[in-house]
Amino acid sequence: MSAVSPSPESVGAVPPALLERPEDGIAVVRLHRPEATNALSLELQALLSRLFAELGADPSVRCIVLTGGDKVFAAGGDIHSMAGVGPIEIHQRHTERVWAPIQHCPKPVIAAICGYAYGGGCELAMLADILIAGEGARFCQPEIRIGIMPGIGGTQRLVRAVGKAKAMRMALTGRPITAQEAWVAGLVSEIVPDAEVMSTALDMARTIAAMPPLAAEQIKEVILAGMDAPLEAALALERKANALLFASRDQKEGMQAFIEKRPPVFEGR
Repeated sequence: MSAVSPSPESVGAVPPALLERPEDGIAVVRLHRPEATNALSLELQALLSRLFAELGADPSVRCIVLTGGDKVFAAGGDIHSMAGVGPIEIHQRHTERVWAPIQHCPKPVIAAICGYAYGGGCELAMLADILIAGEGARFCQPEIRIGIMPGIGGTQRLVRAVGKAKAMRMALTGRPITAQEAWVAGLVSEIVPDAEVMSTALDMARTIAAMPPLAAEQIKEVILAGMDAPLEAALALERKANALLFASRDQKEGMQAFIEKRPPVFEGR
């Protein structure tokens, strides 16, 4: 288990995100600003962008777990970095480019969420493919309470996840919802006791990492691409992706192992 190396300008400082490799095929990215409840500073966002770009291109990584602390996932944007800033500077930060490596990461991403995921923290969690929430988790888009609105996907991904009525309620009131409410709404995949969040996420990551990585990547790509496409176009994407996998060694290995009644060994080819 290791922490990612800090940039040269911050040598001696603890980086705001840690990279851990608990076992083969699995990477854990841990937000690490406990003094600021994991608020998403510009430095933290840039580091997350770099980490996900590297992990997405690393063939040894088959699944990524994104998590925060035991009490908080992420408190949202760093207000100190936004107060007094004008619209041109906000625009020039190009958060869509910073967050692109997370949004477009080809590897399955599991968010392990304890405590509150507020504002940018909720938006970050929604970039994951699977969300495991502790019973004490809370989700909120409170930006309206400080005179702004969600700006990194909170109005668009939220409505796609929970529907218009619940998204409007969350964004217009700034009130949090419980893990149970988030599960009923379709925002999270599973709820577990707080103490079991990380172990559950790692168990799921272990299951996914044992699957053929080419198939996992195609499944993720087709589901995401098909969400906003017309049904017939999405079905065409699915058929082509499925046919493509028949050119892989893993397809041959998987079917042969099934016939021979033995565990398959997938190589990612």
